[in-house]
Amino acid sequence: MKSFAGKVAVVTGAGSGIGRELVFGLLKEGASVAASDIDEAGLKETVDKAGAGDRVRAYKLDVADRDAIYAHAEQVVADFGGVDVVFNNAGVAMKGSVREMSDEDLKWIMDIDFWGVVHGTRAFLPHLIARGGGHVVNTSSVFGFIGVPTQSAYNAAKFAVRGFTEAFRQEMVVERTGVEVTCVHPGGIKTNISKNGRVSNPADAKAFAKSIDQVAMTSPEKAAQVILSGVKKNKARVLVGPDAYLLDALPRLLGSLYQPLVLRGTKRTLTRGK
Repeated sequence: MKSFAGKVAVVTGAGSGIGRELVFGLLKEGASVAASDIDEAGLKETVDKAGAGDRVRAYKLDVADRDAIYAHAEQVVADFGGVDVVFNNAGVAMKGSVREMSDEDLKWIMDIDFWGVVHGTRAFLPHLIARGGGHVVNTSSVFGFIGVPTQSAYNAAKFAVRGFTEAFRQEMVVERTGVEVTCVHPGGIKTNISKNGRVSNPADAKAFAKSIDQVAMTSPEKAAQVILSGVKKNKARVLVGPDAYLLDALPRLLGSLYQPLVLRGTKRTLTRGK
């Protein structure tokens, strides 16, 4: 996909952050966009700011709801006549140790960050193939490369997205479907992800939000630009931000020895956040 002009794109998590900027970037490049989010107010703001008329449509969508995603795929195809590229971008954050977190919180983050990606991929795939090809873009994280204390649930989801997406890309080549696949690994991005996140211990909420803000090195606008450029180049993996390159390299160079370094860095970040 060398150009988005005239294409139909699907973007989940479009109510803010990277998702919102992906919508803006795609519209600027001539695409039509099906923008979705569970946050109706944020989604409306995205569409209003886009000012793109009927080239963008808003859909309230909870990506944790499998049936809703499949219904969404059918609705988008009915509204736009098909789909060419899918950005499974919606995601949430959570802080909690394995000992502290509840089963409910673990299920919540897995349903959104992992299963939302899986169902989004599978729901739209037949439509992409029917179109003669297309592109699926799944958002993992730099936490899909390394384990981080109090992030075991988030790590589990993002490692899973990475494995699922990398295997899926190879399958699409073997099966000659014409569908291209990219896995995105953002580093610290200046979004409101902590606002919609959860913490196992309410006393940690303020420190958690501050710690995320402190490591946010890249704007959502820049992140969207990097992602769209990577998709057009059919990159298997897109790293977003200088910290993403560092955290990708750590386990490659050090193996499991990266863990003491991450532990020390995490302790310093959490201390500054208090």
